[in-house]
Amino acid sequence: MTITDELISTTLAVYLGQRPDEAGALAEPMRLLRRGRDLASRRTFPMHVTVGALLVHREAGILLVRHRAYGLLLQPGGHLEPEDTDLAGAAVRELVEETGVDAGAVSLASRAPAYVEFGRVPARPDKDEPEHWHLDFGYTFTTDRAGIGRVQEAEVTGADWYPLPLAERLVGPRVARAAGPPGRDA
Repeated sequence: MTITDELISTTLAVYLGQRPDEAGALAEPMRLLRRGRDLASRRTFPMHVTVGALLVHREAGILLVRHRAYGLLLQPGGHLEPEDTDLAGAAVRELVEETGVDAGAVSLASRAPAYVEFGRVPARPDKDEPEHWHLDFGYTFTTDRAGIGRVQEAEVTGADWYPLPLAERLVGPRVARAAGPPGRDA
């Protein structure tokens, strides 16, 4: 079964139950979710859902990728696929695709998202995409293996481990949530 708007809404409600202070910032995506328009599809505009993976290794830090299209350092992640059945599973899929890490060496830290962000995405005429919004659900994963496999060169130009404080400065506060319990900033 593919990811439904109902599953997305339920996941967002769980997140906001832990972080009610973010309800204002997520009011517009909540309004769009109530419309029920297949927000799992990357062809749904003005907003669709994406996922991110915050992979933490206690010694190596957090795994970040250099995103080819945006020229930014980010956590691995991306769009949902029709075969995805849950958001955390989609985040693992993206993590493995982009960085080549061993999926068997990755453990989900919490079923609840570590962060949910609503952000504007510039138009990409090469992909026939107008300016739109991503509702990004990020999950924290842990690993005891610091090996990085072959990166997905179509999406990223590289992947490296960063100490958490440096990663937070480079990427933003969502990274700090990878080191702390759900519902609290680290």
